[in-house]
Amino acid sequence: MADETIERQALFAGLVYNEQGEPAELRYIGGVAHYAIPDGGFLRHVEAVSVDDAVLAMIKEQITSMQDEVVRGMLAMIGKDDIFTKAAIDASIRNLETNVRRSDPNQWLPWLRLLGFRVVVNVHGEVTQLIYPEQPYGDGDDD
Repeated sequence: MADETIERQALFAGLVYNEQGEPAELRYIGGVAHYAIPDGGFLRHVEAVSVDDAVLAMIKEQITSMQDEVVRGMLAMIGKDDIFTKAAIDASIRNLETNVRRSDPNQWLPWLRLLGFRVVVNVHGEVTQLIYPEQPYGDGDDD
């Protein structure tokens, strides 16, 4: 039953674009969520779960490549620095995909959209680029 929920869910609806910058629409085929990727006047339908899995894997890889810094930043942000809180943050990172899939995308999609997050895919639905929001504090050259 959990697999059915995953197939019916699109985590990044409204954030997926083709390489020309055209938005991919969300469509359901047989109850399964698909991104309809524009391709020269046609729409290529790719199951959303495959695109979403690739995006989550890329995000997790980037987070785990700097996990120590991420954990230190999270501990500082919440004002705690104990072993139990650190273990909880580490577990959250390890289980990133599951945690995101269990969440309600409607709670965070508007924020990602507002901040400029985008997923760029080719016509086969392969993720070619993740565009992250700009950092509000600039590059530090304001001194």
